[in-house]
Amino acid sequence: MTRDIITRYFDAFNAGDSDTMLSLVSDDVQHFVNQGELRQGRAAFAEFCGHMGVSYREELRDMVIFTSDDGSRAAAEFTVHGEYLQTDPGLPEARGQRYTLPAGSFFALEGGKITRITTYYNLQDWIRQVSA
Repeated sequence: MTRDIITRYFDAFNAGDSDTMLSLVSDDVQHFVNQGELRQGRAAFAEFCGHMGVSYREELRDMVIFTSDDGSRAAAEFTVHGEYLQTDPGLPEARGQRYTLPAGSFFALEGGKITRITTYYNLQDWIRQVSA
């Protein structure tokens, strides 16, 4: 069940289907963004998804999903293939630059819903790629 939930989450991400992503998270989901602040709750997660859909076009490839024996935790390793579409405040100017980054996400699950999402990637590598 846990593997299916995480697979559905990433399939929805790759399809740009934030409605499905939102259906898989709990009302009080904790979303820890790479080198950013905690976003608490489904509404904050929805806002983040909307922003990402405008500023970036990303596809996650080479996905490997790991799950704990009890199904309460999961992790995924993948490669982000993206395009920077609209300038994010405090970051380099967007000009349609393409980038490729190794990344990973960690999840907690309870009652068939994702309750925590933590994502990591090398921000300095991303800045180097979009600044070149």
